[in-house]
Amino acid sequence: MLLNRLSLLFIAFFITLSLNAQQRKEIQIPDILGYKTLKCDFHIHTVFSDGLVWPTVRVQEAWLEGLDAIAITDHIEYHPHSSDITADHNRSYEIAEPAADRSGIILVRGAEITRSMPPGHLNVLFIKNANLLEREDVIDALKEARDQGAFIFWNHPGWKKQQPDSTLWWKEHTYLLKNNLLHGIEIYNSEEFYPEALTWANEKNLTILGNSDIHAPIQIKYDLNDTHRPITLVFAKEKNKSSLKEALFDRRTAVYVENTLYGKADFLEPLFFASIHINTSPVQLKNQGVASILITNTSDLDFELELVQPAVGFGCPETIFLEAHHSTLVELTGNSEEVGQMKTLKMYYSVKNLFTAPDENLIVTLDINNL
Repeated sequence: MLLNRLSLLFIAFFITLSLNAQQRKEIQIPDILGYKTLKCDFHIHTVFSDGLVWPTVRVQEAWLEGLDAIAITDHIEYHPHSSDITADHNRSYEIAEPAADRSGIILVRGAEITRSMPPGHLNVLFIKNANLLEREDVIDALKEARDQGAFIFWNHPGWKKQQPDSTLWWKEHTYLLKNNLLHGIEIYNSEEFYPEALTWANEKNLTILGNSDIHAPIQIKYDLNDTHRPITLVFAKEKNKSSLKEALFDRRTAVYVENTLYGKADFLEPLFFASIHINTSPVQLKNQGVASILITNTSDLDFELELVQPAVGFGCPETIFLEAHHSTLVELTGNSEEVGQMKTLKMYYSVKNLFTAPDENLIVTLDINNL
């Protein structure tokens, strides 16, 4: 008996050492507009529905990857492990909550209401009691979530298992929208982008989200040395649950997938300019002269710029590649007498990996101090 106890203490000691030695990856995406940029995943599963990991593992994964907030959204209607795990719908949150508190991860109580199309699968966040969502009628379930103060979004709207031929907006979704039962939509789920969803979000004023919908351990799905899970960027006043909820209802989000951002220009433009620094020293460009400007990119994103219209009075590159965490030297050439009298040189570029609509890139103006 004593040997067994010593063995357990020895194992616990080395587990503690292992946890203490873990290193967190910090995601370098800047704060903007007086808001904190929170990195979030609002669609993940555990063994309490059809996931393959314990709830505390989801917290640990999020901490290691550099996330600020997660929502465990186990299915209300689907529990393939029920013969081995018997618990109510709140249990996964209750197990994960102490670990989240210790690690500084904001843990949102959530659930997935899992129905055929229409209306399909919907996640509800910031609920108080998931057990009360177990209703026969989906509208009754969503009304209960709404009455609990939930933020509700449509999951994977273009999922081929539910919409095999085309991604459609159904009349049932119009009903949900008009009755305060739909507030957001996933434009990106796991490895799938839904351009129709981004169009609907812009047209119908819905919050956009991008989530992993992870079931297996996160390292099995993503090589975290080279890439990351889909992330919802939330621009919140503070790093806390109430500010997170307010920002989601106020549609202050963007979606970060690999080296691409989707969102409104209101957020993408300040995020771009908060990520780069242009040397402010005057270049003093004259006709037939050459000048160089230094642009430093401090974010995790590479920015791919393409000229959208010729500059006035000078020439500039057709394309510029601003590599993450690097400085880039950009050469300008004077081609008119007027350039010597210009106080500011303006260059107009589209950022090819920042999207405000499925086929529309963010347009930015780079102002260069000349005199």
